[in-house]
Amino acid sequence: MQRIQYGTKDIFFEVKWSSRKTLAIEVHPDGSVHIIAPHNTLIPEIERKVEKRAHWIVKQQKYFEQFLPRTPERQYLSGETHHYLGKSYILKVSDGSINQVKLKAGKLCVVCKGEIKQDLVKKLLAQWYYQHAEKKFNLIAKDAYSKFKEYDFKMPKIEIRRMSKRWGSSNTIDKITINPEIIKASSKCIEYVLIHEMTHFVVTNHNKKFYETLTGVMPNWKKWKDKLEDKLS
Repeated sequence: MQRIQYGTKDIFFEVKWSSRKTLAIEVHPDGSVHIIAPHNTLIPEIERKVEKRAHWIVKQQKYFEQFLPRTPERQYLSGETHHYLGKSYILKVSDGSINQVKLKAGKLCVVCKGEIKQDLVKKLLAQWYYQHAEKKFNLIAKDAYSKFKEYDFKMPKIEIRRMSKRWGSSNTIDKITINPEIIKASSKCIEYVLIHEMTHFVVTNHNKKFYETLTGVMPNWKKWKDKLEDKLS
């Protein structure tokens, strides 16, 4: 990992050498910066290139911030509204003999073994969301991937990981990371995020070609992006 300073900001970047003749700078969806440089390129030369493109790099990183999850803080108390697959459910918390979470009669029912504690309710809900996300995301991902038949990349691995600043990200090689929080949105919103990240396997950066490709695969992607932001805001 290398670093340059741009104003008051540090820009960290990784360097990979290849047989290409020119140096390429890529800003990935997770905000990471990758440099693909010709063999024998010296680090000082790479640093000068990064400094020259620093303004563009920071601009790209700021662009990704629009995907920040904006779900408000929850108190995990009965009567609170929580979401699952685009629908709203009233939280009902009670004590019982075992810890469990169930959807029942339009309510999201959480049973705590013994004393009801906010941290326990939060933990049980997080586990429940994660388990459902694991199954649902993989199913939606398979369907999303089938829409990229004309493009040459393998079905990426789906990794679920909580991220404070992202709905999803991809390494543009073989993996997509998706935030389990998005299980609260509708299936179409989840599909949009997965298709967005899969598009990065075709076009790395958010340029004109990227959005042309995204629109070709999912013509109404803006509708689902807006619904995602509205639903979880």
